Amino acid sequence: MGRVFTKRTRPKEGMFFMRVGIGYDAHVLTKGRSLVLGGETIPYDKGLLGHSDADVLLHAIMDALLGAAGLGDIGQHFPDTDDKYKNASSLHLLEKVHKAITDKSFAVVNVDAVIVAQSPKLSHLLQQMAINISQVLHLPPSSVNIKATTEEGMGFTGTGQGIAAHAICLLESVGACIIRPQN
Repeated sequence: MGRVFTKRTRPKEGMFFMRVGIGYDAHVLTKGRSLVLGGETIPYDKGLLGHSDADVLLHAIMDALLGAAGLGDIGQHFPDTDDKYKNASSLHLLEKVHKAITDKSFAVVNVDAVIVAQSPKLSHLLQQMAINISQVLHLPPSSVNIKATTEEGMGFTGTGQGIAAHAICLLESVGACIIRPQN
């Protein structure tokens, strides 16, 4: 838990102690690219098309983290017009996002995400993806939950044209407090 404040030492009005962020990303599947999800290279005949490694899971998580911290989105931080991010590892970009939010005095409490893909099957890789993410965010693996689902043949993910991911996170301001009444 954070610091305990009494009525006399209560923080100023308007300070945020916990903030929630949501993220979403989707990319088209194409031949000739590696499929990377959650920092794992997955054997598959197609990969996601994008400027970086196109890891939709990590992109959704980064957008959730940046949004919760009030820092915009990944397009602002890592534009696809900048060649230094060409084929960049999204795990490396997640490290940069983590630094940006910690520089703003936030700590990640937890991350929950879902990958939407008709194929390949991902259930055997979800735990390792959570470990990869937890290591970058300095969290116990139990604070990162990754799921996968299909869309039963509907939409662009259901027909195998692409993969999408949704993510939500909770941030806590460093030194967050609980206000308890003074006895």
